[in-house]
Amino acid sequence: MKKLVAKIAAMFALLALAGAAALPQTTQVDERFGERKDVSDKFKFARIMHGGLFPGMPLGDRGMPWSHDYPEAGLHFSKLLTELSKLQVNFEENEYIFSFADPNLFKYPFAYLCEVGDMELSDEEIQGMREYMLRGGFVMVDDFRGRWEMENLLNNIKRAFPEYEAKPLDVSHPIFNCFFSIKSLNVRPTYGRGSPVEFWGVEDKHGRLMMVINYNYDASDYWQWSNDPFNPIEETNTAYKFGVNYVFYALTH
Repeated sequence: MKKLVAKIAAMFALLALAGAAALPQTTQVDERFGERKDVSDKFKFARIMHGGLFPGMPLGDRGMPWSHDYPEAGLHFSKLLTELSKLQVNFEENEYIFSFADPNLFKYPFAYLCEVGDMELSDEEIQGMREYMLRGGFVMVDDFRGRWEMENLLNNIKRAFPEYEAKPLDVSHPIFNCFFSIKSLNVRPTYGRGSPVEFWGVEDKHGRLMMVINYNYDASDYWQWSNDPFNPIEETNTAYKFGVNYVFYALTH
């Protein structure tokens, strides 16, 4: 319900990625967007914005759909990474928010993208998305549902990668076994019984997964509310396992 209300109201890095200077810099109209300082010597949770932000609108569940679950989800997830591993994580401040056209995104090899049902990327953003992913960047797509929203995402992917196809993933894929051993992808749908959860991916020509797609699932919502004693523990743990595996796959492939 909160997502519906918001829609109506709005109508790390261990290694820096190379070659960012080749892409044009977009004008930053909000001090909350972009890189405030270079923290690429550590893992930094980065979020992708699309569609901008209306003047005066907040970020988060009351703001534009692409900012849902901000900032708690990214902060909680980043803190968990430090507790589970020896990964050096920057979590002293909120996640960075980038456009695909911002070359500073290339310093941070893991990016989170959500609510893609109304995403309309510019040609500049499509170019940035393609370059980021081909040069080693990894994108986690989350928090969307329904065939129409999936088709919209696939259309944007096809613009960036006419030579590749998004395809369903099964539990045998290495991404589900690179840190936690996830035994089943049969998880409870976030959006009701009629929307079964599926996991999709986009691979490059070498078989490296460049993007993972959580279809009919909202892992970050569990992250956001993981400090709520009424949030279901097992489902929250499962959502964290997916995210942790995604990060370690991204940093090791």
